[in-house]
Amino acid sequence: MFERLRAAISAALEAATPPPNLRDLVGQMRQAVVELRASIAGMRQALEATGQQLAAERRSRAEAERRGRLAAEIKDQETVGVAERFVGRHAERIGVLESKLAAQQAELALTERELEEMTEQFRALERERSGGRGTAGAWRDLEAAGGVRPETDLADELLRGQVDRAAREAAAEQQLRELKKKMGK
Repeated sequence: MFERLRAAISAALEAATPPPNLRDLVGQMRQAVVELRASIAGMRQALEATGQQLAAERRSRAEAERRGRLAAEIKDQETVGVAERFVGRHAERIGVLESKLAAQQAELALTERELEEMTEQFRALERERSGGRGTAGAWRDLEAAGGVRPETDLADELLRGQVDRAAREAAAEQQLRELKKKMGK
């Protein structure tokens, strides 16, 4: 998703000479860090949704097993067979969801490490740009370039709100699809 921007940032950092417009590079890096943070928030929400789906499948499997045992007690072989098929389906879905959960966890860990690296690169570039004048000078330069401090960044807060709202809407859509699937529509 962010490979093109990361490649541009890496190329600029690896260059032996300083880039002609360090201010633009700082702005690009800041934007990349903000986008990556938003991506991580979405990943965490997707991870939570998968965990909830997994828990629901486990409950459904347990319910199907319980019904199968009850049917076996009253010697209803047809119901036992149906229950066994449902147990199998739920077990298969559980396996898929467990794999999905593991992949999402690995992807989140990788992305969080990338964010740490990008943030450190961004800070190093800010220090280079400020010429070692300290944090206050760096913030003044960043603000002069159109950047804002994270604690005063209204746009960042709006972006977080938009990401949160989009994730909630996606979760609601997923729940609606699941409900429609259960209802047979």
